[in-house]
Amino acid sequence: MKKIHIALIVLIAILLGVIISTVSESGTYVSFKTAAEKPGSTYHIIGKVNLDKEFIYNPEKDANVFGFYMTDTIGTEKKVLFNGTKPQDFEKAERIVVVGKMKGEEFIASQVLMKCPSKYNKAGEEEGEDSSNGSQRP
Repeated sequence: MKKIHIALIVLIAILLGVIISTVSESGTYVSFKTAAEKPGSTYHIIGKVNLDKEFIYNPEKDANVFGFYMTDTIGTEKKVLFNGTKPQDFEKAERIVVVGKMKGEEFIASQVLMKCPSKYNKAGEEEGEDSSNGSQRP
């Protein structure tokens, strides 16, 4: 067997390994309850921010610590701590996806993803305009 063939086989094996590890790490959304059952595993949790409770953010003390309370889809509320700065327009987000692990009663997030309201106002659609190209609907 030529060296090029061996190199191609090794390259294909590496690519398969990367694909399999990526697929196994990408998970579905779970609740805080499921995440608490296996605190060492990484989970994606979708929910809403509780705007009635105060945010934990003091940029003068430490700009890389941001905390908030979030309610998941089944109604469980937990404190979420994110090791990063507070995302812009965080309060306007319709839903939040946090990626991380449970640690005790807190969820330690490595990522915070926001689903923000559309910047395109639906008022234009109500008036008969098609927002995709600005033309009138028939």
